[in-house]
Amino acid sequence: MPQSPSRTEILSALTRKALWLSSWTIHNANHIRPNVDGLKVGGHQASSASLAAIMSALYFAVLKPQDRVAVKPHASPVFHAIQYLLGHQTRDKLEHFRGLKGAQSYPSRTKDTDDVDFSTGSVGLGVAQTLFSSVVQSYVTAHGWMKDRPEGRMIALVGDAEMDEGNIFEALAEGWKQGLRNTWWVVDYNRQSLDAVVREGLWEKFEVMFRNFGWDVVIIKYGRLMREAFAEPGGEALRRWIDGCPNQVYAALSFQGGAAFRKRLLDDIGDQGDITRLIEKRSDAELLALMSNLGGHDVETLIAAFEAIDHDRPVCFIAYTIKGIGLPFQGHKDNHAGLMTVAQMEAWRAAQNIRPGHEWDRFEGLDLAPQVLERFLADVPFGRDGRRRLSAPVIAVPERLSFTPAARMSTQQGFGLILSELARGDSDLAARLVTTSPDVTVSTNLGGFVNRRGLFASAEQVDQFRKEKIPSTFAWDFSPKGQHIELGIAEMNLFLLLSALGLSHSINGERLLPVGTLYDPFIARGLDALNYACYQDARFMVVATPSGISLAPEGGAHQSIGTPLIGLAQDGLSSFEPAFVDELAAIMRWGFVHMQKDAADAALPGQEGGGSVYLRLSTRTIDQPQRVLTPELEAGIADGAYWLRKPGPNAELVIAYTGTVAPEAIEATGLLGDGRRDIGLLAVTSADRLYSGWTASRRRQREGAIASASHIERLLAPLPRHCGLVTVIDGHPATLAWLGGVHGHRVEALGVDHFGQTGTIDDLYAAYGIDTNAIIEAAERLTRGGPIRHRKVAV
Repeated sequence: MPQSPSRTEILSALTRKALWLSSWTIHNANHIRPNVDGLKVGGHQASSASLAAIMSALYFAVLKPQDRVAVKPHASPVFHAIQYLLGHQTRDKLEHFRGLKGAQSYPSRTKDTDDVDFSTGSVGLGVAQTLFSSVVQSYVTAHGWMKDRPEGRMIALVGDAEMDEGNIFEALAEGWKQGLRNTWWVVDYNRQSLDAVVREGLWEKFEVMFRNFGWDVVIIKYGRLMREAFAEPGGEALRRWIDGCPNQVYAALSFQGGAAFRKRLLDDIGDQGDITRLIEKRSDAELLALMSNLGGHDVETLIAAFEAIDHDRPVCFIAYTIKGIGLPFQGHKDNHAGLMTVAQMEAWRAAQNIRPGHEWDRFEGLDLAPQVLERFLADVPFGRDGRRRLSAPVIAVPERLSFTPAARMSTQQGFGLILSELARGDSDLAARLVTTSPDVTVSTNLGGFVNRRGLFASAEQVDQFRKEKIPSTFAWDFSPKGQHIELGIAEMNLFLLLSALGLSHSINGERLLPVGTLYDPFIARGLDALNYACYQDARFMVVATPSGISLAPEGGAHQSIGTPLIGLAQDGLSSFEPAFVDELAAIMRWGFVHMQKDAADAALPGQEGGGSVYLRLSTRTIDQPQRVLTPELEAGIADGAYWLRKPGPNAELVIAYTGTVAPEAIEATGLLGDGRRDIGLLAVTSADRLYSGWTASRRRQREGAIASASHIERLLAPLPRHCGLVTVIDGHPATLAWLGGVHGHRVEALGVDHFGQTGTIDDLYAAYGIDTNAIIEAAERLTRGGPIRHRKVAV
């Protein structure tokens, strides 16, 4: 009776198959599928080979359904191949790798159909995302919401060159402060970056760094063949040679093959009896197999290292590999751009026993019976439960968000009051709010919320000032039930944490409503992470304040200019800049609903999918309108604009303003009244919402829905063709300049397009051309008629 294959034999076979399928996927994309764009993706072949054994060990043996993985970007083909073997990916998607609707070049939560936990691509971000996802899981657990679900490990498969990314080190420091648990980073230590071989001794630096931040470090350097050779007479000398061999030399010898290894070993060691016999008794092929048997390529060794971890402390595995292992260009320093030729692929096909026409067959070329492999795959813990995307109920949002109004307020002040009022209550919305800030909690008006809801930490920590009865405005106790996560000054960490919090409904099955604050100009510091968070369809509210040259005394470094254009351009993020606090309350209410909408809602008639929200607020105190918001007005605020003063039938001029320049726009409208007819005043709360609605409407019109009209098209439709538009914003003028393109009106766009400086608001507004008189002068240039008699007089 034939003996059943061992787990190691099955896993080794599946590793070979995953490597074949990943390489064939790339070969097909570059050499076979018609109409390719000519962009070669050879780096995928080398990186996929490097990680094939590590990923096979994890996905086919070690991972549980609750574990989450961020895959090294260039290893996407081997990830897709493993998902294909598990039944989570289709052949059609693999055949169209890099094509429209095909498997993505980098794993994507939103674009791929297989089981992607975290999008990767912008290197370093997926790595740090796992750290913050672990922090969020600890948060959900501490609040008692995990119920019967076990905690999972957040795992990143990391390229050693990827460790050059600064955001990884910023995240490490934050993880240490937050008491990080349940996090594994597996470093693919192939010692090759895109352009070079990495410096000697890098692993030693990694080891010291990780241990300093409280991580365990596991070095996976030698495979089974190596360890067996080390046990032979002369084996210790071989180990010393391997340990002392420079990275570039080892890489070059791996490319040159067994004969080159033999010559170099004998030249370096000389004739020493035992070690010489150890080398000489092996053929060139056997010697190459031995010297290539690093720990990161040995499934048995990898599984033993992974399964030996019996605690929840963070662990960094440094797994030695050879980039491109098993392929013709293994170890070559140019292999990132390497791609097997048709002839090389044909030779490798023959070596793998793959029959022509059977390249996509799941078990083609393997010696094990298909039914044995099918039974094994069906029992793999990671894939046993199918797709692992979770969901969570929608949190009810009240019809109105209340605050204590004042005659004069800033939107930043109003934001703090709205959140503080929520914190007083016991609603589900208040319980699910999580606030965070990169060390600017007080200066962005989150202090009131934190006073009432506390700071999150894994252990109780009483505010020492309060304990010593020292007067302080803020009583900030740390506890596992706290709802504010305080960060150090690193905006990348802010957006990565917001991303992790905003995916909790899918990762942990528990919905959180994250609100993060920062200074508006410093959005640019974390822009890559913000874009990454939106690409993952994470849901959060980012509140950026103060903004613009309205932060007058602070000077140019803290005065944002281009951020409104970021809000306008960023996909997955609805940007608002209200002037008044009642507008802000309506927008925040809309935002908490919008953050919970399913993306599929966009396919429903009259519906839109959800996303994240960006609020650009100001510290400038201005007069507040005394009014009650009607449902129609609230809808206009959320849709992006409403008439503060409707234009008459013969309107010659409309002033459209955004945000804190409302007083100047209102005053200019009054002063222009004697010189221009039927002036309209348009309050733009969201240039982003207006623009996206307009472009969506134009797209529908091109598709034949002629009656389709956007909100801004309807607002501007009654204006005569000769009517001029003056737009004004404390930000880049292009934010509103496009309004003239809606119905062909002439535009004078006022705004700030040079660095700010210190000064008073009045002085700066005048210097940069966004004050009352600048608006009046723009109206004169734009419209016919006599000169405007009235100007604002400086006090």
